[in-house]
Amino acid sequence: MQLDLNLLTVLDALLEEESVGGAAQRLRLSAPAVSRSLGRLRKLTGDDILVRTGRTMTPTPYALAVREQVADLLRQTQQVLAPARRLDLDHLERVFTIQCHDALATALAPRLLADLTAQAPGVRLRLLAEASVDTDELRHGRVDLEIGATVPALPEIRHEVVDHDRLVVLMRRGHPLAAHLDLPGYAAQAHVLVSRRGRLTDPVDALLEPHGLSRHILASVGTTATAAQVVARSDALLTGPEVTCRPIIEAFGLVTVAPPIPLPAAPIICAWHQRFDTDPAHSWLRALVRSAFAAVLSERSGLVF
Repeated sequence: MQLDLNLLTVLDALLEEESVGGAAQRLRLSAPAVSRSLGRLRKLTGDDILVRTGRTMTPTPYALAVREQVADLLRQTQQVLAPARRLDLDHLERVFTIQCHDALATALAPRLLADLTAQAPGVRLRLLAEASVDTDELRHGRVDLEIGATVPALPEIRHEVVDHDRLVVLMRRGHPLAAHLDLPGYAAQAHVLVSRRGRLTDPVDALLEPHGLSRHILASVGTTATAAQVVARSDALLTGPEVTCRPIIEAFGLVTVAPPIPLPAAPIICAWHQRFDTDPAHSWLRALVRSAFAAVLSERSGLVF
């Protein structure tokens, strides 16, 4: 059976007005058009719906029985086809899942959770670590937002470059290269890389090639915290984003110096599935993350390049 939902609108108007003319005026249609729709409704339901009594029309028992149901169905249809875009944060109850590496989570979480608690006390967050391989978590809806440094390849994954964080060289206090870090000394020193895939090179190595230099990579580790632990107890160096790594820098008592070669700032990219483009709650989450990053990145250190 193929149903014309426009008939539901006409039926609601007829039951409210108890008149073809009144329904036509309410719907801004001609009386003949409403009369034709009434004929279709009678054929479809097998009931007269409205019958003439003198100069007026009276609803049938069937019409009286379904009046409230028709009104409710029409309201539900309108809510489905024209959803409200107003977001009530005071009563929003939802769990969002954000996936990012540990340094981003450490830098972002305090400000993000404070803002979230103040604006939407019914919302909860899951902050998950990055997987060691690419996944379809966004596509399958298991993750709402991924934060990283890579532009997603899938066309249905939307993304936004939130900001950039300049790269610095992290080392322990009292490191022999802290006072003067030149390019040959930087390349020759032991380095620790942070890579979820265990890679032993990163874009910095490509920038050293034109100078005829290559770094001595001591190890590749999965988290920034692990790398910082190694750097804090050795002469190894770690090259990473300054503000994002600041909580870890402070926790492990590290110092930062400018790299001896110009390095492009690391992008901070938020990615989500296109199904959430027009979802008010998800849009609010993205704005909240954007605002939290802006606040965190505005607190840059006094390091001068």
